[in-house]
Amino acid sequence: MLCGAPLKVVDRFKYLGHMLTNELNDDLDLERERRATAVRGNMLARRFARCNKSVKLTLFRAYCQNFYTCSLWVKFTQRAYNALRVQYNNILRMLLRLPKHCSASGMFAEARIDDFFAIRRKRIASMLRRVRGSSNSLLRVLAERLDCPITKFWVEVAIGRAK
Repeated sequence: MLCGAPLKVVDRFKYLGHMLTNELNDDLDLERERRATAVRGNMLARRFARCNKSVKLTLFRAYCQNFYTCSLWVKFTQRAYNALRVQYNNILRMLLRLPKHCSASGMFAEARIDDFFAIRRKRIASMLRRVRGSSNSLLRVLAERLDCPITKFWVEVAIGRAK
């Protein structure tokens, strides 16, 4: 109840583009992002198949590297995480017409594009920096407490200890 009015209880809710679940698990949001990335990647591959590599890489950066709420992904299964990472890798392969089993790390290095792990680390480091620099004293206190689960996770990802 809120001010005497009954609240509807739901298992999941999309808030500002991020899927929230009653288990506080991020698998649904990872799947939402995987599907959205697949749609954008397939569109790029179809519409820009005849463009040169430079144009394709610019489009890939603009449309496939914007993992909007990835800094909030804290509790997820390895399966959901890997599905998104593999989708991301496969889109670049498809866009550049590379063989299915070519090395992902080599492909990203040659193209001078951040891989999935680098994007996530950068987004998390940016979020931690913004929260620590916030004018909101509650956010600053949380960000400085290493016993806070999300802060601990952010720091571990940012320094490369966790995925």
